[in-house]
Amino acid sequence: RASPPLAALSQVLRLERSRRTGIVFPLQKLERYLAPGTDTARFRLFQPGLAALQRAEALFRSDRGHPIDYVSSAVRMDHAPPPALPEVCFIGRSNVGKSSLIRALFSLAPEVEVRVSKTPGHTKKMNFFKVGKYFTLVDMPGYGYRAPQDFVEMVEAYLQERRNLKRTFLLVDGVVGLQKTDNIAVEMLEEFGIPYVMVLTKIDRASRGVLLKNVLEIQEFVKENTQGCFPQLFLVSSVEFSGVHLLRCFVAHVTGNLPTLEAS
Repeated sequence: RASPPLAALSQVLRLERSRRTGIVFPLQKLERYLAPGTDTARFRLFQPGLAALQRAEALFRSDRGHPIDYVSSAVRMDHAPPPALPEVCFIGRSNVGKSSLIRALFSLAPEVEVRVSKTPGHTKKMNFFKVGKYFTLVDMPGYGYRAPQDFVEMVEAYLQERRNLKRTFLLVDGVVGLQKTDNIAVEMLEEFGIPYVMVLTKIDRASRGVLLKNVLEIQEFVKENTQGCFPQLFLVSSVEFSGVHLLRCFVAHVTGNLPTLEAS
């Protein structure tokens, strides 16, 4: 199956400038709507150049010498594949759009099958995807609505035991903002001292006002209540590919696959 439009950076670069910025750096697109004097330093902490974005994209593009594969699923840690490569995991409430985002990240490797469940809370296993010889990406079961009973044990065990885990991506619905169940996930990550990042999903469905309100509230929450969370939020739309290129670049960066200078 062919890659969707705007999945590749080359397609985005053909757009006029403001639309291009909005897709690659959606957080910066919101800056102009902020009150004068608002501190925007946390909007630009990770601002890679074109070379870094292109290099990251190459990691997410499969070919014969660089296969991207679904490896296995596990319901318990002793079923997980050996921790050979740097790893990132994606967690979030059921129905937050986790599988859709992972599918968007892997859209340049269309042979990779990321199952998107019609029923919220249907992903009940940890699904491991291997990106060549560079890193592994893990899709964790959703929490909240109809989460499996053993979800907490599974996720806690993974977070505490997985020595090769480089970063956890905590997905939050961009339309509704932080929920009580998200706070429980934050508390767990903070308690275990796991470095993590917050990703706001479904930004194409939120009005600008709602999105701004949620961004500012979550940034404030991160500043006041967290120690392990990267201060910059990542905004994504799996439909329009906004923020997907930047997120690929951040994954490449935290797994040690980008020279430091390029990603600064």
